[in-house]
Amino acid sequence: MDTQLTVDFHLRSTLFSMMRMYNSLAAQHGTTQGVGYVLLIIEKSGTPATKIAPLMGMSSSSLSRLLKNMEENGLIYKESNSKDKRIVKVFLTDKGVELRREVKRVVLSFNQRVYEKIAADDFEVFTKVTSIIKEQVQSDLAAVQLKNKLNSK
Repeated sequence: MDTQLTVDFHLRSTLFSMMRMYNSLAAQHGTTQGVGYVLLIIEKSGTPATKIAPLMGMSSSSLSRLLKNMEENGLIYKESNSKDKRIVKVFLTDKGVELRREVKRVVLSFNQRVYEKIAADDFEVFTKVTSIIKEQVQSDLAAVQLKNKLNSK
């Protein structure tokens, strides 16, 4: 099997190349690309902590550590729902908003440089293909989880 002909190879190598680039840029601001991504996800009205992990493809324990570090670094704060203490929303501090602006600038700048090299039709195909891949991954993952659940009984 030629691994360079697999979907996995192209997605993974592209993703890790981008992560290395973003981590190098983020390091100039004393942070990581993971922190930058969380900053972009958090809405002005706050974002439930439970919504962040699935968007990042992280486990809840990994996200908890990341959010704890972000809180210690003064980028976010958390508020519990007064009616249901299990619901916790995450908000950006002023420092977090400032860093978010820089992260957004970097991401938009990179995207602009990529868009200049890709025809609109090609980008439309790219988004369609990646959507199909994500749907297949979700389907396969659901099947594996169901099988594991049945086997554990």
